[in-house]
Amino acid sequence: MEPQQGDDKSSGPAPSLWPVGFAIGLVCLLVGLIVSWWAVAIGGAIALIFGVVWVHDLSSSSAEGVEPPEPPTKEDLAAHPGLAAAADTERYPRDKFLEGATLGLGLVIGGLVTIPPLGMLTASSFEGQQFHHVNLGPLADFPLNTFIITTFIEDVEAGEVSRRTAYIRNNGFLDKLPSLTVLSNRCAHLGCPVQPNGPVDDTKTKKTTSENGREVVIKTPAQPAGFGCPCHGGQYDTEGNRVAGPPVRALDRYTYSIVKGNVVLGSAFSVAKVEGTGKDAKIKKTRLHNPGQHVDGPEFWLWPIPEIRA
Repeated sequence: MEPQQGDDKSSGPAPSLWPVGFAIGLVCLLVGLIVSWWAVAIGGAIALIFGVVWVHDLSSSSAEGVEPPEPPTKEDLAAHPGLAAAADTERYPRDKFLEGATLGLGLVIGGLVTIPPLGMLTASSFEGQQFHHVNLGPLADFPLNTFIITTFIEDVEAGEVSRRTAYIRNNGFLDKLPSLTVLSNRCAHLGCPVQPNGPVDDTKTKKTTSENGREVVIKTPAQPAGFGCPCHGGQYDTEGNRVAGPPVRALDRYTYSIVKGNVVLGSAFSVAKVEGTGKDAKIKKTRLHNPGQHVDGPEFWLWPIPEIRA
C-alpha cells in the first residue's frame, strides 16, 4: 500500500519555547552589563538552563521514532567482518555527539565573547589612581565668602603632571565647624577645565611650599558669578550646579578636613545636584564618575558600568 499524502511526518523538531527562554536570558545578561552584576548572573543562569534544555530537546526529537537497529548475530559477523566495527561506532550515537559538540562550541563562543569585556570591567575597578591627601595650608588663607582658585600637586612623585585645580570658598561655621565648598574644575561634560565667570585678583596670588619643598600650592582670590567651560559652553552656578550647556551633572567636589588649623583635601566625589547654598547646601553625592557619565535619572540606568577614577 502506497503512503497517502499527509502520512509522511516531518523529521524536524516540534515547536518549542526553549529558544525564547534562551533569548530572554541573553537579553538579561547583556542588559546586566549596563545595569547590575546581579542581572548578569540571573541572565547567564537563564540562558544556560534554557540552552541546555533546548539542545537536549533537539537531540531527543531527532532520535524520536527511530527504532534502534538489531545487533548483528554471530553468523552476520562471520559473514561480514565490517559489521563489528559498525557495531562499535553505534556505542557513540550521532545525536549525542552533536549535543556535546553544540554545548562545547557554545561554551567556547560564550567564553570568548564574555570573558574579555568582563575582565576589563573587573580590572577597571583596580586601575583607579589613589588620591593623596594634600595639605593646602592654613584656613586663614581662605577668607569668608570668597572663592580661592587653588592649584596643587596631587602626587608628589608624579610632579607637575598631577597638578589639579579646585575652587574653594569658606562658608563660615556650621555646628562650630568650618564649612568649605570645594569644587573641582573638571567639567562634567568631557573633563575640560572650567573657568570662573568673574574677576580674578592675580595681584593677591599666594604660593605655599610644603615642608619637603616639592609641593607648591597657589591661591588666587576670585569673585565669580558662576563657572564656565571654554571648550563646549557648559555653565555652572556658584554651587557647581549645571545651568546650561552639555554637562550631564554638577561639578565634582572634594572632601576635606581641618587638621591643626590647615585645610587638608581628601578624595573627590561626584555630585548629581546641590540644593541650597553655602553651609546650608544639601549635596546629592555619589562615588566618583568619569566626565559625561550620568549619576541619577533614567540615563544612569542606560549608561555602561562606570570606570572609577580618582
